[in-house]
Amino acid sequence: MTEKTKILICDDDPLLLELVEYKLKAKGYLVIRAENGEEALIAMAAEKPDLVVLDAMMPMLDGFEVLRHIKQHPDFAQMPVVMLTARKSEKDIVSALDRGADDYLVKPFIPDELLARISRLLAARR
Repeated sequence: MTEKTKILICDDDPLLLELVEYKLKAKGYLVIRAENGEEALIAMAAEKPDLVVLDAMMPMLDGFEVLRHIKQHPDFAQMPVVMLTARKSEKDIVSALDRGADDYLVKPFIPDELLARISRLLAARR
């Protein structure tokens, strides 16, 4: 039996978490959820996901801070991170990409586009 690919989704919007989790599970992924930046870091250490979908604006630690922690940690630095956020200024996008985000998608988004981007990043890592 092959181990399922684990994806951590981190967002403080419960409806968005539900939607993304539903779409990912339908594609066969194992989904881990976090509702703030601190939960995301705890889940990363415990679950060791294959990819992270990260909102920028969250309580505790924001997504940019979580991204910094991920990319500075030797065990997680190569982990793909997709920023999924309502922040759409050029400064925010460039900042996230400069900090190591592998992709950036602005809300509102097309769920199937998110799935395609995740699939492409995971294929590139194999």
